[in-house]
Amino acid sequence: MRPVSQRVNAKKTHENNAEFGKSTSELLILKPEGYPLSGMMEEYPVIENRDVFEFYAREQWNGYVARKGDYLFDRRMFPDFAYRIIDVEPADSIIGNSTAIIVTEEENGVSSSAEIKSDVRFEDVIGQELAKQKCRLIERFLEEPERFGKWAPRNILFFGPSGTGKTMLAKALANKTDVPIIPVKATQLIGEYVGDGARQIHQLYDRAEEMSPCIIFIDELDAIALDRRFQELRGDVSEIVNALLTEMDGIVEREGVCTICSTNRISSLDSAVRSRFEEEIEFVLPGEEEIFCILESNVKTFPLQVEKCDFKTLAKKAKGLSGRDIVEKILKTALHQAIIEDREIVTGKDFERALARLGRKDFTPDPTHLYV
Repeated sequence: MRPVSQRVNAKKTHENNAEFGKSTSELLILKPEGYPLSGMMEEYPVIENRDVFEFYAREQWNGYVARKGDYLFDRRMFPDFAYRIIDVEPADSIIGNSTAIIVTEEENGVSSSAEIKSDVRFEDVIGQELAKQKCRLIERFLEEPERFGKWAPRNILFFGPSGTGKTMLAKALANKTDVPIIPVKATQLIGEYVGDGARQIHQLYDRAEEMSPCIIFIDELDAIALDRRFQELRGDVSEIVNALLTEMDGIVEREGVCTICSTNRISSLDSAVRSRFEEEIEFVLPGEEEIFCILESNVKTFPLQVEKCDFKTLAKKAKGLSGRDIVEKILKTALHQAIIEDREIVTGKDFERALARLGRKDFTPDPTHLYV
């Protein structure tokens, strides 16, 4: 066993605390760490009301000297459940009745599903005009959620090949409507113990409701919502799916919260999950004209000069690639090759070689192979 060097925070009373008289803590940021020992039946606390918890915490730990890195243990409702002190202002100060207490999931004081104010614009997503058009309804809902009532577009599914701009469009939608977006990878929702995943989903929606109007963006939905025929391959995630369905069904009313999920394996989704989406928006691979635009717009941001290149011909050869492949596997590879060779100019041959390495010159733009 590794030696434990962590200090144990002992309570200081007004009478015997030689340090009393120092400033009272103004801000205390805590991170839940769990129990010293755990088992499958352990119940983890969920903060239902932040104001009530703050009062509860101040009353319980009043008089403690708060030091960054120390642990505070609950002694009442969840005995021995530990919270680590991520930060305290001023340093080594005493918890008092006026101390503001924040509980976070991350080391830096930002929730694990931090809200993002996006700077992506619709113009940054090249192509996908039909998807953009359908997103106008979501845009109006986020701008005026009270106008829709029970007819709100709450659950939207983005589907299509990987790298076609699903995440970018969700961020652009958040930017256009000036609302926060909470991005989550579906795999992050799979907890270590039974109940962890469901708890995370409910906390996710609680947080979104506090910031509403708000977008929850769940990427790679198929990681948790796989068809039941394949569940034995994925493991048991039914409790996660049930929690997600409960939130999507609106059993608990979440005004101003829009759920957007994305997948590149729509045919593998469980039918119960897929039926909850009011709208399915398809994303397609870019055509030649769109590939040309992707190439031209991105080379303008290169840190090196680019010699005159026939991007029209290159676009024809790159047909069948996604926008991400074009940027990451052609443009970036060509740029890096020029840098490696200490050149100040990226040539057309660099782009041609990068494309040739993919071995996909004769690729047919048919995405059905992704859905097997």
